[in-house]
Amino acid sequence: MKLKDAVEQYVVHKRSLGIHFKTTARILHAFCKAIGNVDLDKIPPERVKSFIYGSGPVTNNLPPKRSALSGFYRYLVNRGYVSESRVPTEFPKLPQSFIPHIYTIDELRRILHAAANQIDRCKIESHTMRFLILLLYGAALRLSEAVSLTIGDIDLDENVLTIRDTKFFKTRWVPISADLRKAFDAYLKIRAERNHPTPSEAFLLLTRDSHPIKLNRASESFKRLCGVAKVCRKDKGRYGPRLHDLRHSFAVHRLIACYREGGDVGQLLVQLSTYLGHVQLASTQYYLTLTPELLRHVSIRFENYAIREVDHD
Repeated sequence: MKLKDAVEQYVVHKRSLGIHFKTTARILHAFCKAIGNVDLDKIPPERVKSFIYGSGPVTNNLPPKRSALSGFYRYLVNRGYVSESRVPTEFPKLPQSFIPHIYTIDELRRILHAAANQIDRCKIESHTMRFLILLLYGAALRLSEAVSLTIGDIDLDENVLTIRDTKFFKTRWVPISADLRKAFDAYLKIRAERNHPTPSEAFLLLTRDSHPIKLNRASESFKRLCGVAKVCRKDKGRYGPRLHDLRHSFAVHRLIACYREGGDVGQLLVQLSTYLGHVQLASTQYYLTLTPELLRHVSIRFENYAIREVDHD
């Protein structure tokens, strides 16, 4: 069997199981392009290793490539297309994992102030950029989910958003708070004054020209706002504060609030996982960066638990 045919068969198989498979399919198509449409049994392990490693220093692109090729070769071996996997079993040490920036409440206030006072010569107007920030933090949405929202996805009678075709190929409903509802009312009022389209299929977030907001334009605008607000990383993180870090910040802030209130952290994690649209609880745990404040609350909770155990003994 030729490599191209095997890749297409594998992608179709995975998608038939309800798996989105977009990123892995892209990696496998890149692998096919790099290797060429040759017979499967004529692909030497060295070529597979070269594709996974890439050129230059080792980056975080290695694990997705390794995972994609490992799954692909398991599929081939199980069906008898090849006798053994060509994926190497040993890999070099990866660079330090990316750590998101968890915004403080003061930083969020400064960013929102900068957004409200920016000069409206940008395609994304100040009221739209400010609302986007509130939406990403207040509803813990991914940027792609926020810019894909349509008028028909908003139910302000029930204060619920419909998030369609998410990262995991599912639709979920996200309730919004009273404060975020007020932000919606204010934004929709200005949106109507700008005479933007109102059909149910029209995008919620639009540029001044009534065009959908592109991901890179939103990220660039946010980066400028962080500069104006003087919000930057104090550690040696490889990337400056991002829009997606608002989602991480929501999760961490909610966990801190749960510790302060003496709530059930285990139950909260399950609720957070559902709210964030995660398939596995481990994905939610990845979002919970251990900030100094969170560490302090965890330590207090553990100390109180340890004291009770000692008294019990």
